[in-house]
Amino acid sequence: MDIIGKGRVVGYISAALVIASIALLFVPGLNLGIDFKSGTTFTYAFDGVTPETDDVRAAVASADHEEAIVQSLGEGEFLIRISEIQEGEADEISAIVAERIGTAPTILDTTTVGKSVADDTVRNAISAVVIASFFVMLYIIWAFRSVPSSYRYAIAAVVALGHDVAITLGVFAILGEVLGVEVNAIFIVGILTVIGYSVNDTIVIFDRLRENTLIAPNRPFRNTVNLSINETITRSLATSITTATVILAMLLFGGPTLRDFLIVLLTGVVVGSYSSIFVASNLLVAWDSGTLGKVMSAPFRRFRRQAEPV
Repeated sequence: MDIIGKGRVVGYISAALVIASIALLFVPGLNLGIDFKSGTTFTYAFDGVTPETDDVRAAVASADHEEAIVQSLGEGEFLIRISEIQEGEADEISAIVAERIGTAPTILDTTTVGKSVADDTVRNAISAVVIASFFVMLYIIWAFRSVPSSYRYAIAAVVALGHDVAITLGVFAILGEVLGVEVNAIFIVGILTVIGYSVNDTIVIFDRLRENTLIAPNRPFRNTVNLSINETITRSLATSITTATVILAMLLFGGPTLRDFLIVLLTGVVVGSYSSIFVASNLLVAWDSGTLGKVMSAPFRRFRRQAEPV
C-alpha cells in the first residue's frame, strides 16, 4: 500500500483540520471549568427523592445564578458549578433550592477557585505540555542518533503531537458548545496521556524505519518509509482499536465522573493513530525530498516577486 503517495491529500486534510480547530478555540471557544476560571463547585445530595436535573438547574438559577451548570451524578446527587460565591452564600442557595424542590439538599463538599489560582492553572497546564514535548524531542534525538539527521525525527514527532493536541482541543470546543463538556484539570491529564500514546505509536514506526534505513542505506528514503509503515500498520491499528474499544466501553458504562477524561483519551487515540501513520511519516519524506522547504518558502518567494520593481 502506497501510503506515502497520499502525502499531498493527507497534508491538505491535516492542515484543514488544524486550522478549523484553531478557529474553534476562538469561536465558540473552550468551555472552561472552574480549574481554569474562578468559580465554586459543590455537590448536592437529596435524601429520599431524586429530582430532575432541569428542576435543580431552575432552582439554582432562581437564586440569581443563571450561569449554573448542573450535572446529575445519580442516586439523588448533583454536581453544581457556579460563579465564585462569598462565604455563607451556599446556604442561601440551598434554602432557595429546598423551597423550589420541596426537599432540603445536603451539601457534601464545596470547592472554590479564585482568579489567581485559575490563572496559575492555565500557565501550569501550558508549561506541562511544552516541557513534555521538549523532553520527547530530546529522547528521540538521542534514541535515533544512529541515523542521519535524527533531529528530523524528533521535530516530525512533535509536529504530530501538536497536530493531535490541536484537533483534540477543537473537538472539545464543539463538545463544550453542544454537550456542555468542560475543560478542567483532568483534561490536562488526558492531554498528557494522549501525548504519551501518540509518541509511542510514532516511535514504533520510526524504529522500524531506523532498522530498514541501516539495513538498506542506498534504498530511496521514500520507499524505506513506505515499507516501514506497511510492516507496522497492522500492529498500530490493532493496538489503537483495542484501546479505543476499552475506552468506549468505559465511556458507555462508567458513569459521568470520568466522561470528559475518557473523551480526551478516545479522541487522542483516534487522531494519534492517524498522525503516526500519515502525518509524521509524510513530513519526514517531504523534508528529505525538499518539498517541505519549497512549501515553507513559497510565501516568501511570492512576496519578493511582488516587491520587485517592474
